Amino acid sequence: MTRLELLELIHNGENSGVEFKRDTIENHQLAKELVAFANHSGGKVLFGVDDDGTIIGLTRSKTEEWVMQACRDKIRPEVIPFFEILRDVEPGKSVAVIEVDRGWSVHHVWHNNHRTYFMRIGSTSREASQEELERLFQQRGAFRLEIRAVSGASLNDMDLRRLHDYFSRIRGQECPSSENLRAWEELLVNTELMIQESDRAIPTVAGLLLFGITPNKFLPQAGIDAVAYLGTEKDYAARERTHLRGPITPLLSEGGLVENGLVEQAIAFVRRNTTITAELRNGARREERFAYPDEAVREALVNAIAHRDYLLSATNIELSIYGDRIEIISPGRLPNGITPERMKAGCRAARNQLIKDVMRDFGYLEHMGMGVPRKIIKSMQEYNGTEPDLVEDGERFIVRLYERRG
Repeated sequence: MTRLELLELIHNGENSGVEFKRDTIENHQLAKELVAFANHSGGKVLFGVDDDGTIIGLTRSKTEEWVMQACRDKIRPEVIPFFEILRDVEPGKSVAVIEVDRGWSVHHVWHNNHRTYFMRIGSTSREASQEELERLFQQRGAFRLEIRAVSGASLNDMDLRRLHDYFSRIRGQECPSSENLRAWEELLVNTELMIQESDRAIPTVAGLLLFGITPNKFLPQAGIDAVAYLGTEKDYAARERTHLRGPITPLLSEGGLVENGLVEQAIAFVRRNTTITAELRNGARREERFAYPDEAVREALVNAIAHRDYLLSATNIELSIYGDRIEIISPGRLPNGITPERMKAGCRAARNQLIKDVMRDFGYLEHMGMGVPRKIIKSMQEYNGTEPDLVEDGERFIVRLYERRG
């Protein structure tokens, strides 16, 4: 880092990636800032700079040795920061830059025989709440919400019809009889759709979302809030508003669809609330054409259901139809370092692997993992010449599909 780059950082003030600190602080106070950065997206501590941006300079001897010792003694798992000293930033005053990258695991401060997890929120570092900590562990791949037991639920809350269809028809394996509940519990525990706790088998989050009779009874976030607006902006006036609820999976039989799953409900909502035009094919045959290609709508909905952050318990998936576009908003940040650009290139990562696997078994997802570039981007380009938007906006991910433009 050059002196000018450092002065620009100081001029811009503290933010999500920059913290000012005098070098007279205790080692656990430095550890707090570095842990918060590592648990966020990385960041820099400018050592020798006061909170208001005044350059105080370094007063401690052997600063680098002290910093590295603090990281070894006070941070778990240990971090090794990048360290450099810029001499004479102002006459006789030097500043140390201590930088950490985003951690692969979740870090905490170890002080007075107690561990404390910190997160960076704006320009401050504070202790993580229980919900924030769970989400952090989930993002780092150390915690799987989908196989957590759902308190109060039992096998009676699982739809044995859907389960029988899944295991027998789709997976091609023998199933217990509907009366043999112990055998069903054993099968579902072995496939992580239930979990054994003490002497009880309890449905997991994934089990209820996929095959629950009424998932929203236990998981209020298990659904889609769908609205079809009359114009191109949100409005109290709407063509239709509804809450789509129920298990993700459909009930099928040899004769076809018996009951819709969540995906089919959402696709039906889109079809009845988007324009249909008629085109002549081969000179005479009249053919209906929907405003959006089915495969793009289906893929966007499936991705929202399969990959949303179910730890955000107060937020549903949003499906909004406007006069010129469809917006599908999935709660939560993209998982495991995925970005919209990586999605467009076909990079794959799953927050809810079990849900993803079962939806793939039903044919909702392809095995190649190329749904976004092939089914959303390419199909929209070929269907009506538009480019869909993929946007990460804070704690939500948005897919916008546009109707054909003039």
